[in-house]
Amino acid sequence: MKSREAHGLRALLSTCKALLKKTMDLANEARGLLMIFGIRLPRTVKHGSFDGVARPMIEMDDVLAHALVPLLDARMVLYQYFLELDRRVKRAASQDEVCVRLMTVPGVGPIAALTFKGAIDDPARFKRSRTVAAHFGLTPRRYQSGEHDNPGRISKAGDKDVRATLYAAANALLMRTMASSLIKSWGMRLVRTKGRGRAVVAVARNLAVLLHCMWIDGTEFRQDQVGGRV
Repeated sequence: MKSREAHGLRALLSTCKALLKKTMDLANEARGLLMIFGIRLPRTVKHGSFDGVARPMIEMDDVLAHALVPLLDARMVLYQYFLELDRRVKRAASQDEVCVRLMTVPGVGPIAALTFKGAIDDPARFKRSRTVAAHFGLTPRRYQSGEHDNPGRISKAGDKDVRATLYAAANALLMRTMASSLIKSWGMRLVRTKGRGRAVVAVARNLAVLLHCMWIDGTEFRQDQVGGRV
């Protein structure tokens, strides 16, 4: 059983994610309806800029305005609530000692830190850090029969939100962060030899181990770290 604090963190993150999804759904609905009238919005519009781009096009036509302005208004309300929850997420992470430490790892932001902390809750539940990666389904399945012992795809067991968050953090570490580190160099070598998808999964698996080790040890990230104590 997780603590009340852990359930509260997970509820905050789930609500924030749900509001963003609904905001995107309404934006896509508006795009689809506008296309019927021959109006195409730019393919990439930031969430905060969508209303400013779409509303002038809609308000020029009374028929469109009558049908779509309420949709834009509803989307804007949802987006404002999302921004408020997003601020709460960042504030919660910045005020939590464990999350501040976890965020010293390149690619790990407030959402990743809070998601990991809320899912683990008590790090002492795992005797070995390596089992954390297996708990969240980031270790390969093994197919054994006679003399054959072949690793397969990752098991995808456990909390899919944590797995997706670790994958996103690993992708950001490899593709977006500019700071050099041993774990990034190791991951980039895997990109060249195994491909990007497998490399990101491998880095996500190491991040799960590393974050748990840092939590247990009370240490911050060092550039010479690849994985943690296993």
